[in-house]
Amino acid sequence: MILGIRLLAVLRRIGVESHLVVSRSAEVTLAHETDMKVAELRALADVSYAAADIGAAIASGSFRAMGMIVAPCSVRTMSEIATGVTSTLLTRAADVTLKERRPLVLMVRETPLHLGHLRTMTQLAEMGAVIAPPVPAFYSRPKTIDDLVDHAVGRALDLFGLDAGIVRRWGEPAPAEVLET
Repeated sequence: MILGIRLLAVLRRIGVESHLVVSRSAEVTLAHETDMKVAELRALADVSYAAADIGAAIASGSFRAMGMIVAPCSVRTMSEIATGVTSTLLTRAADVTLKERRPLVLMVRETPLHLGHLRTMTQLAEMGAVIAPPVPAFYSRPKTIDDLVDHAVGRALDLFGLDAGIVRRWGEPAPAEVLET
């Protein structure tokens, strides 16, 4: 859940309007992984929708958006999007994002993956989605979990042309190296 929380905070900091859908499973995960309440999470977004509100603005192709990031993305959500059989606003909005040819980034969080998961990822990639598991980049010399989270979130935002200033790019000196020069 920290990926989604950090993503919302960064979007707010860089002045990008955010629209949030929290699935029922995400609510349960939030309680297990953080001390944050759902209302606090929703308050981080500019607009928040109920997962059952399939008539919300973001369920329409006429809604103007840069694209969509599902962070984190469960295998169930990924599978629903891949089949086009959408049962919630989250998966409907993702389906609309794909049909409108806008970027859809799925930060799939589960591992290991079996062949069915991999085939689903392939199907989504063929449909235009970007599968972006939050894999750590150790060349950035992370010192904290926050460093790892920032890198994953920053790389997802890069896919939209948004530079939040939280990614140490390949070939850039590490922060300690900057201080030494």
